[in-house]
Amino acid sequence: MTDKQITGLTQAEVDQRIQNGQVNQAIDDQSKTATQIIRENVFTYFNLIFAILAVLLVFVGAWNDLTFLPVIVLNTIIGIVQELRAKKVLSKLNVMNATEIIAVRDGQEEKIPIEKLVQDDVVLLQTGDQIPADARVISGELRVNEALLTGESDEITKTKDAELMSGSFVVSGKAYAVLEKVGKDSYISKLTIEAKAMGSVEQSEMVRSINRLVKWVGIIIIPVGIALFSQSFFLNNIGLKRSITSMEAALIGMIPEGLYLLTTIALALAAMRLARQEVMLHDMKSVETLARVNVLCVDKTGTITEPKMAVEKAVSSKNFTGDLSSIIADFAKNMPADNATMKAIQAYFKDGTKTADSILPFTSVNKYSGVIFGNQTTLIGAPEMVLRDQFAQYQTEFEKYAAEGYRVLIAANYPGVLTEDNSALKENVQVLGYILLSNPIRKEARSTFQYFNQQGVDIKVISGDNPVTVARVVKQAGINGADKYIDAQTIKDGEYEQAVQNYNVFGRVKPDQKRKFVVALQNQGNTVAMTGDGVNDILAMKKADCSIAMASGNSAAVQASQVVLLDSNFAKMPLVVNQGRQVVNNIQRSASLFLVKNIFSFLMAIFSLIMTINYPLQPAQITLISAFTIGLPSFLLALESNHKRIRGKFMPNVLARAIPGGLTDWLAVAILVIAGASISLDHGQVGTTATMLLVLVGFMVMYHISAPINKFRLAVMGLSVICIIGSTIFFPRLFSLTMLNNKSLFILAVLFCAAVTIFRWLSKILDGIAEVLVVFDQKGKNMTFVEFKEAYDRGKNNVK
Repeated sequence: MTDKQITGLTQAEVDQRIQNGQVNQAIDDQSKTATQIIRENVFTYFNLIFAILAVLLVFVGAWNDLTFLPVIVLNTIIGIVQELRAKKVLSKLNVMNATEIIAVRDGQEEKIPIEKLVQDDVVLLQTGDQIPADARVISGELRVNEALLTGESDEITKTKDAELMSGSFVVSGKAYAVLEKVGKDSYISKLTIEAKAMGSVEQSEMVRSINRLVKWVGIIIIPVGIALFSQSFFLNNIGLKRSITSMEAALIGMIPEGLYLLTTIALALAAMRLARQEVMLHDMKSVETLARVNVLCVDKTGTITEPKMAVEKAVSSKNFTGDLSSIIADFAKNMPADNATMKAIQAYFKDGTKTADSILPFTSVNKYSGVIFGNQTTLIGAPEMVLRDQFAQYQTEFEKYAAEGYRVLIAANYPGVLTEDNSALKENVQVLGYILLSNPIRKEARSTFQYFNQQGVDIKVISGDNPVTVARVVKQAGINGADKYIDAQTIKDGEYEQAVQNYNVFGRVKPDQKRKFVVALQNQGNTVAMTGDGVNDILAMKKADCSIAMASGNSAAVQASQVVLLDSNFAKMPLVVNQGRQVVNNIQRSASLFLVKNIFSFLMAIFSLIMTINYPLQPAQITLISAFTIGLPSFLLALESNHKRIRGKFMPNVLARAIPGGLTDWLAVAILVIAGASISLDHGQVGTTATMLLVLVGFMVMYHISAPINKFRLAVMGLSVICIIGSTIFFPRLFSLTMLNNKSLFILAVLFCAAVTIFRWLSKILDGIAEVLVVFDQKGKNMTFVEFKEAYDRGKNNVK
């Protein structure tokens, strides 16, 4: 078929296909509307609980006990803003670049936006175009780069009847193609829609643990609240207002309402700090996941190497004694830089002086190009195409370079003048030498991978390129296990878990295999991060616990990832890991403060029910304790730099530090309530004494979890003390505080001294247990009794 015979669709045929929905526009009905997002964040289970509590307090006129509401409102607003932001990011996700392409309609060529193309449209594809839909060549020839789809960097020749994959790029050539699968049916659109789909599984261990805690609290508070109110109102007959406020103090104390807010703020601050370093987070929680990663899957091109070709060196043939570099430089001076290979050659060989008589352009059929000087043509191209019958004669000279992973081009002189019409090689060539090309290693690659090696993170290199090539690059980058490589095409289903155990380098990997590698690693209990820059990486990135993309890569990979390196500099990864560690370590410390209050409130509520007494504290008193022994110090301590390696699981670590404080609080207040009843202390005296006792124990807990104390931590504790003193002096009525009498002061002093001893004793036991759990997490069933004893003693003595 000639170009003149191509008429394309008529306007009537186009209209019919538009009516049938056969348009090149992906249908995505998975996105939530803004109204849905707002509704889902406002109408949550805990917001309902807090709303009911607020209504009850208003009903009985306890206005000063509504001090918990601002935190709840702020929490809800932040949740809405973050999800709307995520929706905005996802809505921009589109693998295809918004552009126009030439289509033939009614025999005329016209530029059409790619989203308005229809099935059976005939399009003209030229150098630099991105193929808009799955198509078939009907006339002409193209060289296509499918690296973003398949992971292979080789350029593929497409002739008549060859299939074209949407999303690939035309490197050179010109051809007409008919669109066979458009819109949601095309390969690229299916990947895009899958990339946009938000997974429902929470990837962050920290947030998952907090969610689990809140879930159990949500189950417990309803029956406990009903029981407390019923006991106070019906059995103890203390009146409606006091029954409600007493019940609500217990429930508010059991809900870690500020922990969500603190976690969100800490993650947001980490995201802001990273943004200033040109690292963007689509999902704030990913910074925590990445800090826990113990296996990092990376691609070769764009991560370990620069996303471009470069000449490593030129090697002369054994029979050539001339100046090879000068000859290649003269060749490069006269040849247009119309592809990546020639750009690399011209960047390396810059000092050409001779002007050619004419040139022979590169074609995918010949796979060589030439420059004519006089009656001789200098050729550079693929060895098998230039050498032909001489290939075996010279194979031993260059095959060792190919085995090392270089891309080898041959430079040779042909005795004659070649033209575009007469480009066939009929005579033997004089071999001059070989040009070795590769993707250059990023300058910062070695130090970055050395950092991960020191941190105990295994690196798995997964690439679409030749495994020998990949292994050489891996060795140059200083990654461990470069000698353990395999061709992924030899791996059968069911062998992936064994493969990821035995090998570190995987070559010739297909897109669907990348996801299988990630799943195999996760099945072995690993936390896996996946880097990528192409469409072929998206499915694996979505499956991984954390996904990292280079901004220089495909827009779909960028938008589908959780972490984006805006300057495509992989050296920023240690910075991201350290930010994650700061968030996790600091939130872990702060969560202990929150859980002290929650454990105390739960135990005190159960104790009140068993002893048929009234809960001794008011909601405003709980707010005072929460604000200055938990909220303020937690927020300030979360700002501190803390890059220690994360040890153990989030919740066991938190509970190990929270249980001693919670038990100490409960024992002290329980004794206070019993003693208060025996010496006739009124409700106000008991409540205020209990508040002061909880504040003092709170400072003990703060001191313990902040050890070793530095100037910053000491300043935080000092500020909290000043705020507590100021609140009790200037706002006693707001926080339901009364002046303590001598009896109350005496009991406070005695119980505080006892609490110090109890807290120190419990802390040593729980610290020992926490260290045992850390070691068990590492060794599992292989942990010996000696290691158990050593870990317990080490934890008990605070030696990590």
